[in-house]
Amino acid sequence: MKSKHFVGDYAPYVLGGLALAALLLVTVARLSGISSQSDVAQVAARAVVNSRQLRFEDGQAGAVEVYDWRDGALLASFPSGDGSFVRGVLRSMTRERRALEAGAEAPFLLARRSDGALTISDQATGRTIVLNAFGPDNAGVFARLLDAGQARS
Repeated sequence: MKSKHFVGDYAPYVLGGLALAALLLVTVARLSGISSQSDVAQVAARAVVNSRQLRFEDGQAGAVEVYDWRDGALLASFPSGDGSFVRGVLRSMTRERRALEAGAEAPFLLARRSDGALTISDQATGRTIVLNAFGPDNAGVFARLLDAGQARS
């Protein structure tokens, strides 16, 4: 006697549903303008109107401290539990540095482009992230770092 709920009976429907969901996600991503590598390259090629080189360090009690690379001025400190977007971006870029065996000597370049896009580039790996793609609140955290004190052009 065959069971009514035999998994094999539903496998084609489940696989079809997964394929349809994947197609839908790709379509939404393309239509909404989520950046591809070529989009990132196009943004990164636009003129820089304001920039600052940054250094990130671990502070006390799990804080992440952000310094101006050139003069060593402390721009911000994100205590443990704060600055999750900054931590996420930094974690991603640091992971890539480790994978490429690039040291921490090179600064990160935070830049505002001629079209208003905000990017952070790792000068050790060449990787660029378009921060605006993550929404105005997340990009705003980095915009405040760029504008803190006297930003450099």
